[in-house]
Amino acid sequence: MTYTKMVVILSLVMISLTGCFSSMPADIEAFLKPRQVNVTADTYILQPPDEIEVYCSKVPEIDKQRQRIRPDGKISFESLGEIEAAGKTVEEVASAVRTKALELYKIEGNKPVDVRIVAYRSKVFYVLGEVYLPGAKVYTGRDTVLRALAEARTNVMAWKERIQVIRPSSYKGVKPKIFEINFDRMVAHGDTSKNVLLQEGDIIYVPPTPLAAIAQVIEEFGRPIGRAFSTVTIVQRAQTGGVGGGYGGYGGY
Repeated sequence: MTYTKMVVILSLVMISLTGCFSSMPADIEAFLKPRQVNVTADTYILQPPDEIEVYCSKVPEIDKQRQRIRPDGKISFESLGEIEAAGKTVEEVASAVRTKALELYKIEGNKPVDVRIVAYRSKVFYVLGEVYLPGAKVYTGRDTVLRALAEARTNVMAWKERIQVIRPSSYKGVKPKIFEINFDRMVAHGDTSKNVLLQEGDIIYVPPTPLAAIAQVIEEFGRPIGRAFSTVTIVQRAQTGGVGGGYGGYGGY
């Protein structure tokens, strides 16, 4: 690779890196801190394909029955029939099950029916970029940036001082909220001032370091050349009959 091409590549990489960071420090105000709010399963809105378990010792037919919310948003029991679950909290589903059960059974008590979430599946956030385990992560309501990065595990190419936390906007004309964190400082010095509570749909982007980005670009440029040389080598070997020479690769006619 010539010096001129190298300069062009480095320039492009630096320009692209400059464009990667558009964070606004004040945007962190849109994110809640774990100690500021108690997000529990009571406020979690159920959607397909979340799974719940019903507890009702007075009605053995439904007691400890595990239900996955169907694509149509319902759960169903042989004795009670179908019940709408999507868009409701566990308390609301428990109330609906109780209402249905009272039509068939005599049950008493302050809370004869209890519903618990056993599998959070409908909501996700994302960890992308230079991590060993990228992709969509199940949202539980108590997911923090520190926990998400610890589980995704940043790799050796990660620019841990400039990790971006992004809250996309679904409204036209409303910009996404973006701020940066220094993961090294968070871990090494216990600085959790930016350890925010994530919401459904949030994105954590771990960019490559400048050197890692340059290496990636060079690799992309060099890959077609490597393939071309490989193809030429295969053709030459085929024409000469293999490593041993001669016709048919046996060294003779």
